Amino acid sequence: MKEKVVFCWSGGKDSALALHRLLGDDRYQVVSLLTTCNERFRRVSMHGVRIELLEAQAAALGLPIEEIFVRDHGSNEEYERAMAACLTAHQRRGVTACAFGDIFLQDLRQWREANLARVGLRALFPLWQSDTRKLVGDFLGLGFSALVCCASAAYLGRDAVGCPLTQAYVACLPRDVDPCGENGEFHSFAHAGPIFRHPVRFKIGEIVYRAIEPAPSEPVHPGSRSTRGFWYCDLAPAP
Repeated sequence: MKEKVVFCWSGGKDSALALHRLLGDDRYQVVSLLTTCNERFRRVSMHGVRIELLEAQAAALGLPIEEIFVRDHGSNEEYERAMAACLTAHQRRGVTACAFGDIFLQDLRQWREANLARVGLRALFPLWQSDTRKLVGDFLGLGFSALVCCASAAYLGRDAVGCPLTQAYVACLPRDVDPCGENGEFHSFAHAGPIFRHPVRFKIGEIVYRAIEPAPSEPVHPGSRSTRGFWYCDLAPAP
């Protein structure tokens, strides 16, 4: 019998590649996607992608999705309680694991594992300790497509967002930027590829800058630069 898994879906390239690996593994059955969203703006936390596009991704993937809403200035404890309540409900329905697209941040992995242990679940990391430059190559080689939708102003400028993720894009990144943006340098919106039943249609809107505000989500990696704010490329559903 396959192990039932909930996948923490950010909507970006790492999530798409990790989900691709899980769906191709006969040991697991992905029963639902789970995404943290900003309650005020109705967008995916950090990525800034509209909920309408998040739900369009789930429909194209053929998987149900649950959204956990967090407030702008809520505490980590508040976030952890909401997540625990959601995952406990899944655990009662036979789910035994929760999967993530994290690659190498050990402190983040430990934080996730500790939170899951409290509700009797284990964590899966399909991309763990993979070479991030190779992961980008794998993502593109499999036929996935993604757009860079968010970039940290500590690393990148306005021209870094609204661009398709390509090998040329990665090659032009500053030397201290991870090819997968694993330290939070940039985020992406995956919209086509082998796990999608059809491409997610969207249109590119304006590019805006938002000063950073503390949010209840994940611990900041201690080796990352101090982030002043983020550049966002607004994406909207297209007919």
